[in-house]
Amino acid sequence: MTENNHSSLVSNNKSSDSSLQIHLHPLVLLTVSDHITRHTLRQRQEPIVGALLGQHNGRDITLEHAFECQIVSGEQGGVLLHQAWFEDRLQQFKDVHKDPALELVGWFTTAPATGPELQHVPIHQQILHEYNETAVLLAFHPTDVLAGATQGGKLPLTIYESVYEGAQSLGKATINEADGDRSMEIDAPENPLDLKFRELPYSVDTGEAEMIGVDFVARGGGNATNIDTLAKQKGKEKSPKDAKSQQETKALNDASLLSPEDEELITSLTARANAVKMLHTRIQLLRSYLTSLPPSYLSDRSVADGTMTDEAPTPDSSEVNHSLLRSIQALVNRLPLLVPADSAAFEQESLAEKSDVSLVTLLGDLTRGTKDIRDMGRKFGIVNHAKQRQRPGRALVQLNEDTDEQFAEPMMFMDQQYI
Repeated sequence: MTENNHSSLVSNNKSSDSSLQIHLHPLVLLTVSDHITRHTLRQRQEPIVGALLGQHNGRDITLEHAFECQIVSGEQGGVLLHQAWFEDRLQQFKDVHKDPALELVGWFTTAPATGPELQHVPIHQQILHEYNETAVLLAFHPTDVLAGATQGGKLPLTIYESVYEGAQSLGKATINEADGDRSMEIDAPENPLDLKFRELPYSVDTGEAEMIGVDFVARGGGNATNIDTLAKQKGKEKSPKDAKSQQETKALNDASLLSPEDEELITSLTARANAVKMLHTRIQLLRSYLTSLPPSYLSDRSVADGTMTDEAPTPDSSEVNHSLLRSIQALVNRLPLLVPADSAAFEQESLAEKSDVSLVTLLGDLTRGTKDIRDMGRKFGIVNHAKQRQRPGRALVQLNEDTDEQFAEPMMFMDQQYI
């Protein structure tokens, strides 16, 4: 199938501001990635199809959960959803996710970057007619991943909504009568509406639980890669010649392994550093935009006084984006809110909180030290008792000496009375 056939299903009309607003959650991305990975490793040939669950509030659609689907061959040679299995699985997800209630909002599959293919139309029409007439399509682009076109933070996927567009009419047809040269023109029937896919903008939204899950998966992936590398190194056959080099490599790898706490700290610091870099980049972008603007009547006094030289450009209202300037001004007005009104009280409260945390930490250390001392005393008593049991003769002599001392004191007292 050529590239033109691929792009023929994509609508030429751009999405407007009144189109659907898609909010994509990371859990959907993890599910789609896991399904595609397992499908590829198992070398399965059937298409990748899955359902998307979320909420539909007006023009806003959230994609929160996803699951893979079973497919069957259709009557016309295409593939369709296994209806009985799909309805049971969909009802199970609805029973689990009741607060908030989730519904079927679309489906996902793999497609080229140019757009959906003809084989995707039967499944999409099945979902539109039987489950949701406003279902969306999430198309994942494996070719972009293989070609390395995902740099710059762009996800290798596109979300489409379905629209019906009418094709051009066939015009007028001429019919010649058999009894003469008379002819008449009739209007040919118009073509039915064609199903088209129109690209939708989307944003990635995440909750606190999803952030924790994504961070755990990211750290787990890094550990798995490290362990896989070490396993490959250990699997190689050792020879007497390079035994020393292998020992040095093993020592270096052991030294490079980090504890889970260190990895978590590095991940947190890296995220903060990236956030600071992004903030610096955005500030530089705003600054370069403001410096490229023509002189203003408020900031440049020469413009207001009429003494502006010919070298300076005249202000052109068409070059100034006033809505963007108002947004920048609103952002600048919110900056004082980040600084507390009473800095001295804020610093004192922060210092008091820091002191409380340090005190709790010291009390915890003291409690652990006391517990260690008690454990050491108990272990010392056990060892001392074991030593005495190993030498019964010495213990018997010690017992006799103690008994003699106990009887000697009353005898001395009795002797003194008789004297």
